[in-house]
Amino acid sequence: MSLKRFIALLLTVILAFSIISGCGGTETANGNDPGKKTEKPKEGENNGETPTGKKEDEIAEYIEVWTTNNGYLPVEKDSDMYNYYVDQFGVGLIQPYVEWNGGVTYLEQLNTRIASNDMPDMFLPVGNIELELAENGAILELSDLLSEKAPNLWNLIPEDVWGVAKSYDPHGQGGIYAIPGILGYGRTTGLIRKDWLDNLKLEMPTTQEDFVNVLKAFKNDDPNGNGEKDEIPTGGREEGRWMDHLFAMYGIAMDEGYPDWDIYDGELTYSAVTQNMKDALAFMNTLYKEGLMDPETFLNSKDEWEGKIISDKVGVYFHWGTGAVDVAFALESAFEFQPDISVLPAISAPGYEGFYTTKQFTNPVWVIKNQKDESKINACLEVLNQYADRSKWKDYYLGLQGMHWDIEDGVPEKLPDDRSIMQNIILTPYYNFDDLEFTLNTYNELNNVPENKWAMDQGIRNLEEQQKFVRPIAGDGLPAGIYGEHDDIKNRTLYVEYATKIIIGDFPIEKFDEFVDKWYSTGGEDVTAAAREWYAKTR
Repeated sequence: MSLKRFIALLLTVILAFSIISGCGGTETANGNDPGKKTEKPKEGENNGETPTGKKEDEIAEYIEVWTTNNGYLPVEKDSDMYNYYVDQFGVGLIQPYVEWNGGVTYLEQLNTRIASNDMPDMFLPVGNIELELAENGAILELSDLLSEKAPNLWNLIPEDVWGVAKSYDPHGQGGIYAIPGILGYGRTTGLIRKDWLDNLKLEMPTTQEDFVNVLKAFKNDDPNGNGEKDEIPTGGREEGRWMDHLFAMYGIAMDEGYPDWDIYDGELTYSAVTQNMKDALAFMNTLYKEGLMDPETFLNSKDEWEGKIISDKVGVYFHWGTGAVDVAFALESAFEFQPDISVLPAISAPGYEGFYTTKQFTNPVWVIKNQKDESKINACLEVLNQYADRSKWKDYYLGLQGMHWDIEDGVPEKLPDDRSIMQNIILTPYYNFDDLEFTLNTYNELNNVPENKWAMDQGIRNLEEQQKFVRPIAGDGLPAGIYGEHDDIKNRTLYVEYATKIIIGDFPIEKFDEFVDKWYSTGGEDVTAAAREWYAKTR
């Protein structure tokens, strides 16, 4: 693969998979806690204190910032990236290396720092750690400070999103303790091998009957042309994750395999306990019995499932629309052909209106330590203000010239990813506050290498096409606090057991009613009441 092709692939991977290790790791109402519960700060860590100390407007020389780092070098004081941030913000940023590991190791290390009375000045909260820290007064209440000292950030985030953030205040006072992330478009979608359809002279499916017929053809008619019956029509991953395209047909609110909350029969309801879900599971059981789903669906790890996709085996799958680009490059590299991976329309099952779920309110991205040193607080707010200036996002995306990018043929291009010499890019507002315009502009600017255009065009096409089929859900932003002590419900334990067994045929579909009864009787009634109360207050 040429250097330019490698660069294009790298850029796609960065765009498609860099947010929190590419899909989750933090938690809202449907999330999966990535680690143990946070330890309470020790006595003396400024719990509830009003920041005092230095002059009101004094800004500290540097702050310590923690966020994701997927294997890059730390940013130490007076290093190249430290000085880059001094030039950008007038404030240096330091970030020790903390392994991310899906948020698990990160949270462990963060807990250690909290317990030792040494919290970072500003950090990414995970696993709802911000709720307990806010309750204990360990992080700053930001409502007035943001509008005064970080107006770019205050104005960037829509008012309704701030309203949801205020509903997270554990004191019930409408305070803002965490900066919410936002997503201005639908990222995920069903994807289908359009080149397989073309090979078999089939049209894009638009009805469920068409879809099933396509799956049968993918199974039986050798669409990859290798002479072997090795194709997997569709499937997903363990715990029923990353197969949302099958649930979407039944109007089910689903977020990467996590059932979510939407309006059913006129009320906010958990999608896992609806008639929609029962019908969807019955449909998937039929697909499974007929060999139209990967028999290893509920065994596939992330790497195993994605390995099958890039091995020219899978016909239909669920992922980011732009992720088609790196799959296309991988298939070209391995098999020397150029595939076409297109958006699968949101198909409607009979009696239902299909859609792909999108959520504007994403997981919190920043909290600020409550401390006496006001110069540190001012520095955090100054950084956040400039970080939210959209005119600078392209500069932040590129990083440091000579380390992360350089000029080639008169245009800036990212350098090949070398984590042994590259320091981490700490601030990524283009991911934290992602919108369609910036993402499309970035892709179009990068689409300047003729030999890569065929694949990059697919990413741009998919990103635009999939917006036709996405819909926001009523439960967007629902806080995980609604679950109270019902961790089994929050973690989908009962749902995963019953959904898995119904799909693979260990349970008859009639057992779904038993699941619903158990769900409500073991905490679901309390959770539903809390969810509806929150919805009534915020909507």
